[in-house]
Amino acid sequence: MTQVNLQKAANILGVTTAEILTWQKKKLIKGQKINQVDWLFDLEQLTNLKNNQSPRELRILQTVEPTNYTVIELFAGCGGMALGLENAGLKTQLLVDINQDCVNTLRLNRPQWNVINQDIKNIEFSDFRDKIDVIAGGFPCQPFSYAGLGKGLEDLRGSLFFEFARCLQEVQPKIAMAENVRGLLSNKKGETLQLMLQALQEIGYYAAYQVLSAQFLDVPQKRERLIIIATRQDLNIKPIFPQYRNYTISLKKALENCPSSPGVEYKERKKEIMSLVPPGGNWRNLPMDIQKEYMKNSLKNHGGRTGYAKRLSWDEPALTITCSPAQTQTERCHPQETRPLTVREYARVQSFPDDWRFTGNLTSQYRQIGNAVPVNMAYHLGGCLINMLQGDYIGETQSKTEQLSIPGLEVN
Repeated sequence: MTQVNLQKAANILGVTTAEILTWQKKKLIKGQKINQVDWLFDLEQLTNLKNNQSPRELRILQTVEPTNYTVIELFAGCGGMALGLENAGLKTQLLVDINQDCVNTLRLNRPQWNVINQDIKNIEFSDFRDKIDVIAGGFPCQPFSYAGLGKGLEDLRGSLFFEFARCLQEVQPKIAMAENVRGLLSNKKGETLQLMLQALQEIGYYAAYQVLSAQFLDVPQKRERLIIIATRQDLNIKPIFPQYRNYTISLKKALENCPSSPGVEYKERKKEIMSLVPPGGNWRNLPMDIQKEYMKNSLKNHGGRTGYAKRLSWDEPALTITCSPAQTQTERCHPQETRPLTVREYARVQSFPDDWRFTGNLTSQYRQIGNAVPVNMAYHLGGCLINMLQGDYIGETQSKTEQLSIPGLEVN
């Protein structure tokens, strides 16, 4: 990988520095800030974007070399992480989720999987002790009480992360992997994440973390997630994270030949308004009188409000999809047709294969997909887990011993 600074990149490509920074702002390229005014960029990635060379097709990635490494997944949802890890070559031993529709989805698509539909607080995991290589899960981030902070794991009692840590204590896997929103970095000025890392250390695990951008991991979506990888301190396993690809996948490529499926529809007036928004545009593209009608009191608010009346663009990865494609602040209108994305289009954006079916009503299906870990992102993470277990660190990013500082957290 050849890295160049901002001005040199502009000179080589024959574009302005402002154009490169616009690509960065749109999250079409990944830059590394080296000081207050300058950046480093991957020259090949920049060249590919400028020349639009060989637009990438969306492929559901799958290894031809499965392994015998085993996984338990907690808070499994509709199977995005589980499918990605399976595609990478890992063997699922147990999946846990409290939501009946999610469990039905898992059982429908993989009848052979061992799926438990229970509150995790009522499950004992000791039967799996020393038999599992990896425990994974996207635990919901809950508010914590910081009264009496300093007790380590006990400070987290009652939270779902506490149950995640309890499972680690009972099973003693070699590796644990947790997924959460980027906002966990700054929650309570970083105290929440710091408490989690301290709790993992207390129970015998070294933890490293990175924020990963899914659009650089074969996912046609601009989605950032915090990934924590923890390794048992007695095993000398070094945490590693996926290496970014030097391309992205556009929404146009992602939705090619997408099967038809149900989807929510706009009411008549909203459809009239959304029809005025061009591809890639939002409420700012509306006439002023319609802006006032649509935005109401939000028109006076500060900030970009870029998600209001948002129509997606064909030529970029989709914006982060949420639990509904038609929420006021996170609109996800089809680039060409005046309607929200359908269920199958939602699934494509999360890199689910077309034969992965979802159960429950329409609202539940959108929620399941929106909450999922993108399948291809999980595939790349699974490859890292396998490499860690095999001691192969070539080709991926090895975590540094010292983590980046947590925003807002003062370390004594």
